[in-house]
Order: sequence, then structure tokens, then C-alpha cells
Amino acid sequence: MKLGEKIVFVVIVIVVIGFMGRNLWRLNTIQEVDKGIPYYSTASATLERAAMDIYRQQNCKSCHSLWTVRDLMKAVPAPILDGIGSLRSEDWFYQYFSAINPQAILPSRLKREYQMPSYAQLPESKRRLLARYMANLKVQDWYLEETRKAEHEILTGQEYRP
Repeated sequence: MKLGEKIVFVVIVIVVIGFMGRNLWRLNTIQEVDKGIPYYSTASATLERAAMDIYRQQNCKSCHSLWTVRDLMKAVPAPILDGIGSLRSEDWFYQYFSAINPQAILPSRLKREYQMPSYAQLPESKRRLLARYMANLKVQDWYLEETRKAEHEILTGQEYRP
């Protein structure tokens, strides 16, 4: 190796060791515990496959995201479906999917072309299946509580007391 190559190699080794040392130091000094991903599903694999087929057929992804990061340049501001089953029941979802006018159940401020369409034309079995799947999309209790706390404090400017 030439002298210049040796110098570049030594610099790279020093930088790598420096980053490793910094990460090791942060591991030992930062006490915050990563609680992990708060979203999970209690649906069986069979239910999930069948529901995701309907999700794709109805092109729900054009407005909603599920288990993915949204592209903010393309996404419509429709609700993210991760954890939505912790907020609504299976019966509620079935009624919503069966409604001729879903906005009568859950009003929307979106432009008409982006509002939730009616799935009343879908066979009852598909609406029930989709409702069962949505009700199985859960969020960890600690995350739900943190979200409620943050929203309360933003909306009221007061400390949250459950």
C-alpha cells in the first residue's frame, strides 16, 4: 500500500471506532427504553389474507395506509388504519361499511372525491370480514394513553389527568 492509501485507511478506522465508541457511550448513558412498535393485529393469517384481498380490490390504499409509511406527496389525509380497532368495535365497522352514506355515521371534512365511499354494494360476507379485520387492528395501551395525553394537552393547554 502506498502512503496515501494507508492514511485514508487509518482515517476510516478512526471514524468507525469513534462512531462505535459514541454509540456504546449513548447505550450506557441514555435511560430511555424503546417500547417497540405500538401497533399489532390479533387477526388470524386467514382473516388477514382475505381482508387484504378486499383492501386491494377496493383500492383502499389510495387513501388509507396500513402497516406502511405514507408518501406525504401522494397521500390523501384519510385516517391511518394502524390500531383503529382499539377505537371502534366490529359492529361499528360493519354498520359503517354497510351505510349508504358513511358520512352520516362519521362526518368528513375532506373534499367529496376523497370522502369514504359506501361499501353497501359489497356482499354482506365481505363487509363482515372487513369489519372483523379492522376490529383486530390494535394499538398498545401505553401508546393509546400517551396519544390521549398529548392530544388533551394540545387542545386544552392543561396537564392531562386521567
